[in-house]
Amino acid sequence: MELFRGFLLIVLIRMTFISLNLNYVEGGTQFHRKQMNNKSSNDGGLVYQIFHVISLSNNGNSISESRIFNVKSYGAVGDGSTDDTAAFISAWKAACEVESSVLLVPANYVFMITSTTFNGPCKPGLTFQVDGVLMPPDGPDSWPKSDNPMQWLVFFQADQMTLTGTGTIKGNGDKWWDLPCKPHKGPNGTTLDGPCDSPALIMFFMSSNLYVSDLHIINSPQFHIKFDDCKGVVIQNLSIHSPALSPNTDGIHIENTKSVGIYNTNIANGDDCISIGTGCSDVDIRNITCVHSHGISIGSLGMQNSQACVSNITVQNASIKDSDNGVRIKTWQGGSGSVSGVIFQDIEMDNVKNCIIVDQYYCLTKDCQNQTSAVFVNDVSYKNIKGTYDVLSKPIHFACSDTVPCMNITVSEVELLPAQGETGNDPFCWNAYGTLQTETVPLISCLQKGKPESISESSTYVC
Repeated sequence: MELFRGFLLIVLIRMTFISLNLNYVEGGTQFHRKQMNNKSSNDGGLVYQIFHVISLSNNGNSISESRIFNVKSYGAVGDGSTDDTAAFISAWKAACEVESSVLLVPANYVFMITSTTFNGPCKPGLTFQVDGVLMPPDGPDSWPKSDNPMQWLVFFQADQMTLTGTGTIKGNGDKWWDLPCKPHKGPNGTTLDGPCDSPALIMFFMSSNLYVSDLHIINSPQFHIKFDDCKGVVIQNLSIHSPALSPNTDGIHIENTKSVGIYNTNIANGDDCISIGTGCSDVDIRNITCVHSHGISIGSLGMQNSQACVSNITVQNASIKDSDNGVRIKTWQGGSGSVSGVIFQDIEMDNVKNCIIVDQYYCLTKDCQNQTSAVFVNDVSYKNIKGTYDVLSKPIHFACSDTVPCMNITVSEVELLPAQGETGNDPFCWNAYGTLQTETVPLISCLQKGKPESISESSTYVC
């Protein structure tokens, strides 16, 4: 009965999600401006309407067992060593043909599958429910030679789909992190080798109306969960974890993806807690905890002289602790396009380096040259950001392009104190224009007023 009730719950959530997500998340500039002028502690919106549906579901009736596709019924063993890939593919194909179906990965089993793409389109409302443990082969030596080393669990054209469950998706990433391909930070500031060709754990590609919730996702070889070319995504109640020195293990990464909500999620990892790549707009991020990470980042953007377009991003009610960065915008020299309409609000910092940072000279080596073009950073708001910073870095760092200055930066209610000692560091600004709406600690005296002469019309730079 509990399984059937849970199934009904998922169906009700899916119905609510499909009808509401674009109204809430995809608000464009009008939504963003309304949020700028009227922020409140009550998140409102889609997720809370979903919670209302959850409460209503407790009185629901049973759903036919014919819509539940248990991978054990398709030959999966679940002993942690047998290759269960074929059983998962068979269960997916069967579930794909039935509306509002559940592919069930049952509790009390450990399933190992190799790199797999679950192809759509499917009948609407499919749920991939992981209640047990799901994992890839144990490291690169166990990875089949015929499999793509850059991806493991891929959902392609999976529209109106839910990924959820009470179980764990385990990445077995430790053996990938030590591959001698790319440098990464080691203990005490040393440089160690790290991974390059290593798989992202979960990827959604060219999919829409997605709901991802409640899972534990741990120790990915590279990105934990990634969305590329998707639209209408709600993520909530995830727990993502990997060690502080695990390289390239971004918690949640989105690119070319629009109308995204990320809520009530805890992430502890070795790279960006949440990273927002090019092509993203209408992104709402709230109630996030980031620990020993690289913070919440927009970028990196404009690599190899590419155009990058990011707009209407809100990050609110976040806690960032023991991290290399707090809230960051990072772009390469030589890029083009724009980052615009960004709000960072109600954020707590605890022993964080670079609490507030715009870095338009981002480079992974020491030989990057300054160039005349750059991604235009415009209309960025920082409000009610408080806490402590690591004195080895500056708490506020606006390093904008020589030729394309940052514009319309607004700062208010910022109070950042050194985590140790009484001596603080002054903010750094380079070619950054904006307004202090309140006094700040430390005082940001380096932000320039007015409009730079080098930009006659900002609209020519905006995507």
